[in-house]
Amino acid sequence: MNSASGKSEGWLESVKTIVWALVIAGLFRTLFFQPFWIPSGSMKETLLIGDFLFVNKMVYGYSRWSCPFGLCPISGRLFGSEPERGDVVVFRHPVSGADYIKRVLGMPGDTVQMREGVFYLNGEAIPQEPAGEFTETYERQGSAGQYPRCENAPVGQGGTCIKSRYMETLPGGRQYPVLNIEERGFADNTPLYTVPEGHFFFMGDNRDNSVDSRAPRNVGGVGFVPFDHLIGRADRVMFSSAGTSMLAFWTWRSDRFFHRLQ
Repeated sequence: MNSASGKSEGWLESVKTIVWALVIAGLFRTLFFQPFWIPSGSMKETLLIGDFLFVNKMVYGYSRWSCPFGLCPISGRLFGSEPERGDVVVFRHPVSGADYIKRVLGMPGDTVQMREGVFYLNGEAIPQEPAGEFTETYERQGSAGQYPRCENAPVGQGGTCIKSRYMETLPGGRQYPVLNIEERGFADNTPLYTVPEGHFFFMGDNRDNSVDSRAPRNVGGVGFVPFDHLIGRADRVMFSSAGTSMLAFWTWRSDRFFHRLQ
Protein backbone atom coordinates (compact mmCIF):
# COMPACT_ATOMS: atom_id res chain seq x y z
CA MET A 1 0.00 0.00 0.00
CA ASN A 2 1.40 3.38 -0.93
CA SER A 3 1.41 6.34 1.43
CA ALA A 4 -1.26 8.22 -0.56
CA SER A 5 -3.65 5.27 -0.28
CA GLY A 6 -2.93 4.95 3.43
CA LYS A 7 -3.64 8.63 4.01
CA SER A 8 -6.89 8.38 2.04
CA GLU A 9 -8.10 5.41 4.10
CA GLY A 10 -7.10 7.16 7.29
CA TRP A 11 -9.09 10.23 6.26
CA LEU A 12 -12.14 8.09 5.42
CA GLU A 13 -11.94 6.37 8.80
CA SER A 14 -11.83 9.76 10.52
CA VAL A 15 -14.88 10.91 8.58
CA LYS A 16 -16.74 7.71 9.48
CA THR A 17 -15.88 8.15 13.14
CA ILE A 18 -17.21 11.72 13.11
CA VAL A 19 -20.40 10.67 11.30
CA TRP A 20 -21.06 7.85 13.77
CA ALA A 21 -20.40 10.19 16.68
CA LEU A 22 -22.96 12.65 15.27
CA VAL A 23 -25.49 9.86 14.70
CA ILE A 24 -25.07 8.56 18.26
CA ALA A 25 -25.34 12.08 19.67
CA GLY A 26 -28.49 12.65 17.62
CA LEU A 27 -30.05 9.41 18.84
CA PHE A 28 -29.11 10.23 22.42
CA ARG A 29 -30.77 13.64 22.09
CA THR A 30 -33.87 12.23 20.38
CA LEU A 31 -34.39 9.36 22.80
CA PHE A 32 -33.27 10.61 26.17
CA PHE A 33 -32.39 14.28 26.60
CA GLN A 34 -33.08 17.60 24.89
CA PRO A 35 -30.82 20.64 25.25
CA PHE A 36 -32.46 23.84 26.45
CA TRP A 37 -31.06 27.37 26.63
CA ILE A 38 -32.75 29.75 29.09
CA PRO A 39 -33.76 32.89 27.15
CA SER A 40 -35.72 34.85 29.78
CA GLY A 41 -35.77 35.71 33.47
CA SER A 42 -39.13 34.18 34.39
CA MET A 43 -37.52 31.48 36.56
CA LYS A 44 -34.91 33.58 38.41
CA GLU A 45 -33.17 32.81 40.67
CA THR A 46 -33.64 29.09 40.06
CA LEU A 47 -32.69 29.59 36.40
CA LEU A 48 -30.72 32.52 35.02
CA ILE A 49 -30.68 33.89 31.49
CA GLY A 50 -27.88 32.01 29.75
CA ASP A 51 -28.20 28.75 31.70
CA PHE A 52 -27.72 25.67 29.51
CA LEU A 53 -29.30 22.40 30.57
CA PHE A 54 -30.52 19.04 29.33
CA VAL A 55 -34.17 18.09 29.79
CA ASN A 56 -34.92 14.50 30.80
CA LYS A 57 -37.47 13.39 28.19
CA MET A 58 -38.01 9.89 29.58
CA VAL A 59 -39.21 10.74 33.07
CA TYR A 60 -42.82 11.52 32.04
CA GLY A 61 -42.85 9.19 29.04
CA TYR A 62 -43.03 10.15 25.38
CA SER A 63 -45.75 12.25 23.76
CA ARG A 64 -46.14 13.60 20.24
CA TRP A 65 -44.01 16.58 21.37
CA SER A 66 -41.07 14.53 22.61
CA CYS A 67 -41.46 11.32 20.67
CA PRO A 68 -38.47 9.71 18.93
CA PHE A 69 -38.93 9.15 15.18
CA GLY A 70 -42.61 10.11 15.27
CA LEU A 71 -43.66 6.70 16.58
CA CYS A 72 -45.84 7.92 19.44
CA PRO A 73 -49.63 8.31 19.41
CA ILE A 74 -51.31 11.49 18.23
CA SER A 75 -52.48 12.11 21.80
CA GLY A 76 -51.53 10.68 25.17
CA ARG A 77 -48.13 9.39 26.28
CA LEU A 78 -46.13 6.18 26.17
CA PHE A 79 -45.19 4.95 29.70
CA GLY A 80 -43.67 7.37 32.25
CA SER A 81 -45.26 9.00 35.28
CA GLU A 82 -46.87 12.31 36.13
CA PRO A 83 -44.68 15.18 37.34
CA GLU A 84 -44.33 15.76 41.05
CA ARG A 85 -45.44 19.05 42.52
CA GLY A 86 -42.48 21.42 42.40
CA ASP A 87 -40.77 19.89 39.35
CA VAL A 88 -39.19 22.32 36.89
CA VAL A 89 -40.63 21.28 33.54
CA VAL A 90 -40.24 22.16 29.88
CA PHE A 91 -43.57 22.03 28.05
CA ARG A 92 -45.09 23.05 24.75
CA HIS A 93 -47.43 26.06 24.91
CA PRO A 94 -50.93 24.77 24.09
CA VAL A 95 -51.57 27.56 21.55
CA SER A 96 -48.31 28.96 20.18
CA GLY A 97 -46.33 25.72 20.32
CA ALA A 98 -43.35 27.55 21.84
CA ASP A 99 -41.23 25.78 24.48
CA TYR A 100 -41.70 27.14 28.01
CA ILE A 101 -39.99 26.23 31.28
CA LYS A 102 -41.83 26.75 34.58
CA ARG A 103 -42.51 25.04 37.91
CA VAL A 104 -45.53 22.75 38.17
CA LEU A 105 -47.57 23.73 41.25
CA GLY A 106 -51.11 22.57 40.53
CA MET A 107 -51.94 18.91 39.95
CA PRO A 108 -55.16 17.50 38.44
CA GLY A 109 -58.09 18.18 40.76
CA ASP A 110 -56.31 20.87 42.82
CA THR A 111 -57.81 24.28 43.47
CA VAL A 112 -55.26 27.08 43.01
CA GLN A 113 -55.33 30.84 43.49
CA MET A 114 -53.05 33.83 44.04
CA ARG A 115 -54.08 36.28 46.77
CA GLU A 116 -51.93 39.35 47.43
CA GLY A 117 -48.92 37.56 45.98
CA VAL A 118 -49.37 34.40 48.07
CA PHE A 119 -50.10 31.05 46.42
CA TYR A 120 -53.10 29.17 47.82
CA LEU A 121 -53.29 25.44 47.18
CA ASN A 122 -56.55 23.64 48.00
CA GLY A 123 -57.55 26.54 50.23
CA GLU A 124 -54.30 26.69 52.22
CA ALA A 125 -51.66 29.42 51.90
CA ILE A 126 -48.27 28.06 50.84
CA PRO A 127 -45.76 29.44 53.40
CA GLN A 128 -43.24 32.06 52.27
CA GLU A 129 -40.36 33.03 54.55
CA PRO A 130 -38.29 36.17 53.86
CA ALA A 131 -34.83 35.15 52.63
CA GLY A 132 -32.95 38.36 51.91
CA GLU A 133 -32.55 39.83 48.46
CA PHE A 134 -31.66 38.70 44.97
CA THR A 135 -29.28 41.16 43.35
CA GLU A 136 -27.92 41.47 39.82
CA THR A 137 -26.32 44.14 37.68
CA TYR A 138 -28.68 46.33 35.70
CA GLU A 139 -27.42 45.63 32.18
CA ARG A 140 -28.56 43.87 29.04
CA GLN A 141 -28.77 40.11 29.45
CA GLY A 142 -28.65 37.25 26.97
CA SER A 143 -28.90 37.25 23.20
CA ALA A 144 -32.15 39.27 23.34
CA GLY A 145 -30.48 42.05 25.33
CA GLN A 146 -33.21 42.26 27.95
CA TYR A 147 -32.83 44.49 31.01
CA PRO A 148 -33.94 42.93 34.31
CA ARG A 149 -36.92 44.34 36.19
CA CYS A 150 -36.02 45.76 39.61
CA GLU A 151 -37.94 46.32 42.82
CA ASN A 152 -35.74 49.36 43.49
CA ALA A 153 -36.34 50.89 40.04
CA PRO A 154 -35.28 53.18 38.49
CA VAL A 155 -31.73 51.83 38.36
CA GLY A 156 -29.01 53.25 36.12
CA GLN A 157 -26.85 51.23 33.75
CA GLY A 158 -24.41 49.13 35.79
CA GLY A 159 -26.29 49.73 39.04
CA THR A 160 -27.54 47.07 41.48
CA CYS A 161 -30.96 45.66 40.64
CA ILE A 162 -32.73 44.28 43.71
CA LYS A 163 -35.67 41.91 44.17
CA SER A 164 -37.09 40.65 47.46
CA ARG A 165 -36.42 36.94 47.95
CA TYR A 166 -38.58 34.39 49.77
CA MET A 167 -38.36 30.65 50.36
CA GLU A 168 -41.61 28.92 49.48
CA THR A 169 -42.34 25.51 51.01
CA LEU A 170 -44.76 23.06 49.42
CA PRO A 171 -46.65 20.33 51.29
CA GLY A 172 -44.10 17.59 51.78
CA GLY A 173 -41.26 20.02 52.46
CA ARG A 174 -39.96 20.88 48.99
CA GLN A 175 -38.44 24.38 49.03
CA TYR A 176 -37.36 26.85 46.34
CA PRO A 177 -36.79 30.63 46.12
CA VAL A 178 -39.36 33.01 44.66
CA LEU A 179 -38.81 36.68 43.85
CA ASN A 180 -41.00 39.77 44.20
CA ILE A 181 -40.71 42.94 42.12
CA GLU A 182 -43.87 44.88 42.90
CA GLU A 183 -46.86 44.84 45.22
CA ARG A 184 -50.19 44.14 43.52
CA GLY A 185 -48.45 42.87 40.40
CA PHE A 186 -50.42 41.89 37.30
CA ALA A 187 -50.92 38.31 38.54
CA ASP A 188 -50.72 38.72 42.34
CA ASN A 189 -54.49 38.15 42.53
CA THR A 190 -56.34 35.62 40.42
CA PRO A 191 -59.70 33.87 40.32
CA LEU A 192 -60.00 30.50 42.04
CA TYR A 193 -59.13 27.81 39.50
CA THR A 194 -59.71 24.06 39.57
CA VAL A 195 -57.09 22.15 37.58
CA PRO A 196 -58.84 19.78 35.14
CA GLU A 197 -58.00 16.10 34.95
CA GLY A 198 -55.01 15.43 32.74
CA HIS A 199 -53.75 19.04 33.08
CA PHE A 200 -51.28 20.99 35.21
CA PHE A 201 -50.89 24.52 36.57
CA PHE A 202 -47.49 26.20 36.13
CA MET A 203 -45.86 29.33 37.55
CA GLY A 204 -42.47 30.99 37.19
CA ASP A 205 -40.38 31.58 40.32
CA ASN A 206 -39.86 35.24 39.32
CA ARG A 207 -43.51 35.83 40.07
CA ASP A 208 -43.93 39.37 38.71
CA ASN A 209 -42.04 38.60 35.51
CA SER A 210 -43.63 35.38 34.28
CA VAL A 211 -46.40 34.65 31.78
CA ASP A 212 -47.83 31.35 33.01
CA SER A 213 -50.97 29.48 34.07
CA ARG A 214 -52.24 32.37 36.18
CA ALA A 215 -53.69 33.89 33.01
CA PRO A 216 -55.94 31.98 30.60
CA ARG A 217 -54.92 31.52 26.99
CA ASN A 218 -57.55 33.89 25.61
CA VAL A 219 -55.76 36.83 27.26
CA GLY A 220 -52.24 35.75 26.31
CA GLY A 221 -51.47 33.40 29.20
CA VAL A 222 -50.62 29.72 29.30
CA GLY A 223 -53.71 28.38 31.04
CA PHE A 224 -53.78 24.73 32.07
CA VAL A 225 -51.21 22.57 30.29
CA PRO A 226 -52.25 19.08 29.08
CA PHE A 227 -50.10 16.15 30.17
CA ASP A 228 -49.24 15.26 26.57
CA HIS A 229 -47.65 18.73 26.11
CA LEU A 230 -44.94 18.05 28.71
CA ILE A 231 -41.50 17.55 27.15
CA GLY A 232 -39.43 16.70 30.21
CA ARG A 233 -37.98 17.63 33.59
CA ALA A 234 -34.99 19.92 34.18
CA ASP A 235 -32.78 18.70 37.02
CA ARG A 236 -29.39 20.34 36.62
CA VAL A 237 -27.70 23.27 34.87
CA MET A 238 -24.70 22.06 32.88
CA PHE A 239 -23.08 25.47 32.50
CA SER A 240 -24.13 29.11 32.22
CA SER A 241 -23.05 32.11 30.15
CA ALA A 242 -23.51 35.68 31.36
CA GLY A 243 -22.76 36.92 27.83
CA THR A 244 -24.75 36.96 24.61
CA SER A 245 -23.54 33.57 23.36
CA MET A 246 -23.02 30.16 24.95
CA LEU A 247 -19.74 29.96 23.00
CA ALA A 248 -18.26 32.97 24.80
CA PHE A 249 -16.51 30.82 27.41
CA TRP A 250 -14.92 33.82 29.12
CA THR A 251 -18.43 34.85 30.26
CA TRP A 252 -19.30 31.47 31.79
CA ARG A 253 -20.44 31.57 35.43
CA SER A 254 -18.12 29.33 37.42
CA ASP A 255 -20.68 28.74 40.18
CA ARG A 256 -23.27 27.32 37.76
CA PHE A 257 -21.37 24.26 36.48
CA PHE A 258 -23.54 21.16 37.16
CA HIS A 259 -25.74 23.27 39.44
CA ARG A 260 -28.61 21.17 40.81
CA LEU A 261 -32.08 22.74 40.66
CA GLN A 262 -34.27 22.95 43.73
